[in-house]
Amino acid sequence: MLQRRKAFTLIELLVVIAIIAVLIALLLPAVQQAREAARRSQCKNNMKQLGLALHNYHDTMGILPYGCHGDQSGHSWCLYLLPFIDQANVYNKWNFNCSYYGTNQALRQVPQPVYTCPSDTPTQWWDNNPLYNYAVCLGTTNNAKSSPLNSVNWAAGAFDVVDASGGLIQFCTPAAPKTYRLRDVSDGTSNTIFMSEVRQGPVNQDIRGLAWYAPFAGFTTNIGPNSASPDVMGNFCNNQPSMGMPCVGGATALSSRSKHVGGVHTLMGDGAVRFISNNINLPTWQGLSTIQNGEVLGEF
Repeated sequence: MLQRRKAFTLIELLVVIAIIAVLIALLLPAVQQAREAARRSQCKNNMKQLGLALHNYHDTMGILPYGCHGDQSGHSWCLYLLPFIDQANVYNKWNFNCSYYGTNQALRQVPQPVYTCPSDTPTQWWDNNPLYNYAVCLGTTNNAKSSPLNSVNWAAGAFDVVDASGGLIQFCTPAAPKTYRLRDVSDGTSNTIFMSEVRQGPVNQDIRGLAWYAPFAGFTTNIGPNSASPDVMGNFCNNQPSMGMPCVGGATALSSRSKHVGGVHTLMGDGAVRFISNNINLPTWQGLSTIQNGEVLGEF
C-alpha cells in the first residue's frame, strides 16, 4: 500500500512560484494601465471644470479673464477663476495692492487640486507654492511676441494681452491689458485652443508649472506637444531631456507637455476637451492657437 505524501516536492514548489511570478508580471502592467487611465480621466475632468469656470467668468464679467496682469503680481488666470471653482473664500482674502511676495503668499500656498493633473508628480519647491499642470494659450511664438520665430509669424491666442487701445505689448507687462470676448474669436471657439497641459518642473530650480507667476501662466505653439525641442526660459531653466523636460535660456516660450502616452489634453473655446496627438501637423497645432487668423484647418 502506497504511503500518502504529506508535502510538495521542491520542484513542485518552484513550479508554483514560477507560475505566480509570471501571473504577477502579466497583471502588473494591466494594473498600471488601469491606474493611468483613471488619472488621465481625472485630468480631463479637471480641464472640463476649468472650461466651465472660464465660461462662467465670461458670462459674469462679459470678458475672458486675464492670462496674467502684471509681471510679478500673482494676478494670473489662477486667481480670477477661484470664485468659479468654489474657492471664493480664497479670492475674497486676496490683497490686490500687494506684490507677489506680500501677504498673498499664504493664499497661493493653498493647493487647488483642479489645477493639477494626477498623472504628473506634484511639486512645490518654489516658496512652497504648488506647481500646476494647466496653462492658457498665448499664441504662436513666445511671450515677447517675436515675429518671425522659427519661420513662424506671431498670431494672438485667446489669452494674449494688448494695451487698452489695442496696441501690441509683451505678455504680462505692467501696462493695463485688454482681454478678449468670445465674440472676438472669429476663427470659431471649436477651432481655438484656450488651455492645454504643461508639466511641473521635476527638479529644484525648475519653475515650469508655477502658473501664479506671469511668465509661466501661458504656453505657445511654436513647437508641438511633448516636443523633443526645448522650452525656452528666461530664467530657472533646469534642462532635463531624459525626463521629457528639455529647456534652454532665452525669451520665454513654454510648450504643451504631459505625462500621458501619445499626446496632451487641450481645452477648446467651446468647452470641449480634446486629446491632441504628439504627431499633430505643426501648422495645424499653431492654427488652433490663434483666434483671428482665418486658417482652414484639417483633422486634428
